[in-house]
Amino acid sequence: MDRYVELRNQFKTFRYIGYDISEEMGAIKVVYHFSIDGLSTFAPGWKFPMGGHTIEELKKDKTFINMVFSLGMVELISYWKISCPKRVIVEAGFLNDEQIEWWKELYYLGLGEFFYTNGIVTSKQAFMDIELGENVGDTCEEEMVTGVGSRISEDSVLVPIGGGKDSVVSLELLKKTNDNIKCYIINPRGATLNTVATAGMTDNLLVANRTLDKNMIELNKQGYLNGHTPYSAIVAFSSTIVAYIHGLKYIALSNEDSANESTVKGTDVNHQYSKSFKFEQDFHNYEEKFIGSGTYYFSLLRPLSEFQIASYFAKCKEYHQIFRSCNVGSKEDIWCGHCPKCMFVYIILSPFIEQSKLREIFGADMLDDDDMKDNLHKLIGYVEEKPFECVGSRDEVNSALCMTINRIEENGDELPLLLDYYKTTDIYKEYSVKEITLLKGFSNENLLPEKYRELVYNEVVGLQK
Repeated sequence: MDRYVELRNQFKTFRYIGYDISEEMGAIKVVYHFSIDGLSTFAPGWKFPMGGHTIEELKKDKTFINMVFSLGMVELISYWKISCPKRVIVEAGFLNDEQIEWWKELYYLGLGEFFYTNGIVTSKQAFMDIELGENVGDTCEEEMVTGVGSRISEDSVLVPIGGGKDSVVSLELLKKTNDNIKCYIINPRGATLNTVATAGMTDNLLVANRTLDKNMIELNKQGYLNGHTPYSAIVAFSSTIVAYIHGLKYIALSNEDSANESTVKGTDVNHQYSKSFKFEQDFHNYEEKFIGSGTYYFSLLRPLSEFQIASYFAKCKEYHQIFRSCNVGSKEDIWCGHCPKCMFVYIILSPFIEQSKLREIFGADMLDDDDMKDNLHKLIGYVEEKPFECVGSRDEVNSALCMTINRIEENGDELPLLLDYYKTTDIYKEYSVKEITLLKGFSNENLLPEKYRELVYNEVVGLQK
């Protein structure tokens, strides 16, 4: 908190100056320009696939320009958090009062983990003031046209691919339809490319590249503030750009109902805020009211729990050796086998995949590793905080552990060390007598179009009846 106050007093103003749009080797290149007055300037960039349009056509399209400006509004938070200036001056485009409040809420809730882990105590009213630059109204009233959006195909869907089990399940479900399906990857790596290839969708792949500014990385090394930002909001706005310029109607995310649970009990601190239904609904409404691209953003897996997704993924055996969702091992495209994310995925799959197969996939038996006990405590709710990772609910973890114990004991095998320990806890005593109904749930808090709602229900929930 002291460092937060010190930096805000020293660096009082952040500016979203503008952006440049150009063509580079057949791709759309966007470079954003931010500054913290008295500290540094920043110029992060994006490259998007062109989609058969000319750069001149896109630069005259007011919907496209609005989307590029909006993506910059999400990007800026990664640079603002370096010193958390009180004033944010937006010179790159126009925002009305309702939009300003919308962005402040996204920043405040999306930075919940950042504030919590840095010991920062603030409020939505106090942490930031968003102002418009003096001449911003003049630049926003230029005569422009809208032409790209009219080419959107109603039976088409863009699927962002993260390389984990969730986007695999979305792809496999959607392949059962006759829709025109495209995959979307930001900064490709082994697991994302392998997922697309295994799905037979390599020819239907759209790739975007995002570049962080080196000044931010250097300032983080020097001890300026750092921490989690709402990355899935980046996915939301960037995927809308890609869907729009490629004429795709639906953007099908793979966020589940479990993402709504707070990371710290009794608070709004949620590592997965921008994967929550609240953000999904807020973004959907904002896009419809203030951008109007004609695309439709929703999460295909929103009615489901991580438990149900794991059950379905267990049947997708061709992906078992290539999927990855470990952040520690992401650069090497491996499961590190020691982090809470690895442990969660291992646990949630344990009721549905044999232990010997899981050890082969992860390269370790995490349920037989005493060093993982602290992570187990966080996942089962033994302590107030879940790991600050994209993990399922405490209820799901405990249910999965109980099912796994039953399965191992029914086979007459010896329990791994941590399962043997888990059986001594009061939490196990509570859950071991509960009826597990997680495979039959279907949340009504979702934005699925009817045909996709029927698809998910019939293929995932209906089979459990």
